[in-house]
Amino acid sequence: MTATQRRGRKIMMTPGELDDFLATQRTCRVATVSANGAPHVSTLWFAWDGKSIWLYSVMRSKRWADLRRDPRVAIVVDTGEEYGELRGVELSGSVEFVGEFPRTGELCAELDFPETLFARKNFGLDEMPYDGRHAWIRLTPEKIVSWDFRKLGGV
Repeated sequence: MTATQRRGRKIMMTPGELDDFLATQRTCRVATVSANGAPHVSTLWFAWDGKSIWLYSVMRSKRWADLRRDPRVAIVVDTGEEYGELRGVELSGSVEFVGEFPRTGELCAELDFPETLFARKNFGLDEMPYDGRHAWIRLTPEKIVSWDFRKLGGV
């Protein structure tokens, strides 16, 4: 179950706004915990299925190694240039690894929908291309915090 946002209720997104935002944005920043305890942030494309955020990560990345050791993560999706345009979502919790490593396209019903979303959104394709270097990571967030400064009006 997702924790309720307490602060910033005036600028938080409604569930519909949150879904629309995450469905249309393409890039997220993924914060992991390195072996020495230091934070590590990397950028990825993602897909949102209405409940979980799906990351298609290179397996030979620091991000992958960090998450295999410690599945805790924070992911930020945001947009806007001027202060009054800023919008975003922070999703946090522990990730799960889904499918085979690396992903080669074996039948996996759990990946049918996110792979279709990801392929259409990021590649303009109906089927996911596999390169033998990537695998799927899913975050079903324990906490979601959102903001939409456009709701402040005239700032």
